Formats: sequence, C-alpha cells, structure tokens
Amino acid sequence: MTRVKRGNVARKHRKKILKLAKGFRGSHSKLYRTANQQVMKALRNAYRDRKKRKRDFRRLWITRINAAARMQGVSYSQLIGKMKKANIEINRKMLAQIAVIDPGSFAQVVQLATSSQG
Repeated sequence: MTRVKRGNVARKHRKKILKLAKGFRGSHSKLYRTANQQVMKALRNAYRDRKKRKRDFRRLWITRINAAARMQGVSYSQLIGKMKKANIEINRKMLAQIAVIDPGSFAQVVQLATSSQG
C-alpha cells in the first residue's frame, strides 16, 4: 500500500475554519478545536436567524401599524379587516413606513378603509 500524505489538505481545512473564526474572542479564534465548535455554532445560528429576521420585522411592522391605528381610534385587526374589504392592498412594510414617516397619509388610508363599507 502506498503512503498517502495529507498535510496540505488538513492544513487548508484548518486555515479555512480559523479564517471563519476571525473576530471571535480568546481561544475561540486561535485554537482549532474550539474555533471549529464556535464556527459550527455560529453558522447554525446564522441559518436560523436568517429565517427569524423575517418574522421579527413583520412583528415590528405590525406593532407600528397597531400604535398608529390606535391613535386613529381603530385597532390593528379592525384596520386590516376593513382594508381587505375596501380592496386596499398595501403590505405591512409599506403601511408601517407610511405610519412612521407621514402620519397624515396614514390617517387618510384609515379614513378610506373605514368609510368604504362594501
């Protein structure tokens, strides 16, 4: 059986892991074994949180819309229900932006949704 030398491959793999661990504190960026554990954990968290970010932003938009809607005397759920009946199709992200940047326009949207009962 011929001898297989793997020094190059193993070193490249270790260097790749240590490069990914750059910026981690202490031995988490210096020692291969701990760095590898932390990199795996970081990649797992990053994957999970890419999904979570979408949920978090939706929650933020709903909170902002609810606060602005209550200032107009209507709750969030009532507003969304009335907007659907009035065929006003503005997504939550845009509605939250309008509520924060231009409360006057938001008030007009609420007025339009509540006035047209059909």
